Amino acid sequence: MPEPLRLKGIPASAGYAEGPLFNLDPDVARYRSKATAADERLALDTAIGTATGRLAKLIQATEGDAADILEFQLAMLEDDALTGPAFAAIAAGQPADAAWRQALDAEIAGYETSDQDYFRARAADMRDIRDQVLRALSDDSAAAAPAGAIFYGEDIAPTRFLETDWSAGGGIALKAGSAASHVAMLARSRGVPMIVGLGAVGLGAPPADLVGVALLDAEHGGIVLGPTRAEVEAFRQSSSSFAARRSRAETFLARPAVTKAGTAVRVQVNIADPSDVDGIDVSTCDGVGLMRTEFLFGKTLPDEETQYRAYRKVLEWAGDKPVTIRTVDAGGDKPVPGFTVEEGNPFLGLRGIRLSLARPEVFRVQIRALLRAAVHGNLKVMFPMVAVWDEYQRAAALFAEEQAAFAVRGVAQIMPPLGIMVEVPSVAIAPEVFSEVAFFSIGSNDLTQYVMAAARDNASVAHLNSIRNPAVLRLIASVAAFGRAQEIPVSLCGDAGGDPAAIPALIEAGLRELSVVPAQLAMAKAAIADVSI
Repeated sequence: MPEPLRLKGIPASAGYAEGPLFNLDPDVARYRSKATAADERLALDTAIGTATGRLAKLIQATEGDAADILEFQLAMLEDDALTGPAFAAIAAGQPADAAWRQALDAEIAGYETSDQDYFRARAADMRDIRDQVLRALSDDSAAAAPAGAIFYGEDIAPTRFLETDWSAGGGIALKAGSAASHVAMLARSRGVPMIVGLGAVGLGAPPADLVGVALLDAEHGGIVLGPTRAEVEAFRQSSSSFAARRSRAETFLARPAVTKAGTAVRVQVNIADPSDVDGIDVSTCDGVGLMRTEFLFGKTLPDEETQYRAYRKVLEWAGDKPVTIRTVDAGGDKPVPGFTVEEGNPFLGLRGIRLSLARPEVFRVQIRALLRAAVHGNLKVMFPMVAVWDEYQRAAALFAEEQAAFAVRGVAQIMPPLGIMVEVPSVAIAPEVFSEVAFFSIGSNDLTQYVMAAARDNASVAHLNSIRNPAVLRLIASVAAFGRAQEIPVSLCGDAGGDPAAIPALIEAGLRELSVVPAQLAMAKAAIADVSI
């Protein structure tokens, strides 16, 4: 009997899965060449139409971030800049499949080698687009995975994730991948166990006699192929323990979050789209600690009325509970056509409030929508990527100017409290410079990334990107202490707020307000209840 194959990776979505291993095979059936270039062009055009129709159908069945992913793919397929080179290659004599593969592989290589995290993460979307059209050309659908399968491969396509029925269990184990990828985000929101970055040992296909069964531990980051009986028993105990903890956590959902010592901790939710609140019982949380607004900035810049309606929906859902809306955090890993600029190092460039101040005509539209929406609830507004006091002052001045203009016209509006994200180390090191802001919200993802100089989606340095590093925790504790001394509210809205392993350290650092993705709400409250402080 062969030895089990044990691989270590990075947890991307906590959980356990035991089931048959399913190899993610990018190969497609062989394409049959046509008689003429015109026939080849027609074949590719038809295949692109088939893939486009499939995406449009999927979009109708999804919403929020998942729909955004699919809309990106649809937009790319409808872009002549992507499809043009393939049609040109057909005109030069290449068959449709080779022309399409050559054109898309060139695009994919550019995405994979980009110094921008956003584009590297989008490489999976581009591979998905390539393979969908190739399958349509060959009239070959993706091989069906058995129920409860663990998908194993270099990466997984977003459409494959969305088309899979995860109700029967299963999970994802990727040789490469990223914990910040779109699929990882979807996996966390749906509770699908997932690990990434299995590394060099896992780069080959597993031996044929080990592909029958696999044990995926996405809580600690490991997978065992061909496990021993003892490993199966130990795995099932760990899985049962995790399930029991998750079940126990549900009992905390409707209760206020308090530690063992009775210390109250406010737990709010992060949302990326107004539709996110449709599945949340407002009584289970203390409001919205982060409402992203990038979802509005898609193919075109949003007008005032579109933004106003989106903000109003969430404010009315929350009632008297606070809703903290972040002004558009474009740039970095979130480019917006017609708004952001191409830069060599976008994470250190014109992003967040810097970009909004550089484009006041766009920023003023958002400000007007926020001022009007504030009438409908308990709104707070925060500025992202603030590094110096002047940025806050200039942004606040724009709010004051737009409010004054509304007052002259008799438009109903309210000036909300204005706060800042603490994600640039300069703010965390010297919070006293910002003593006049209404509140601080610590963005743990970027703060950790900037302090440790380690991208969180880079498997080779992921071990450095930890909020529990003493340097990061010291900065968080310093901001929390300053907030208490000056009576300035301090919260944390990054991924760490929903990580049960990080929560004790965050509370010990002095935080009493966390904001988490809705799927992590119960586990976060349960973790708080286990803290002795």
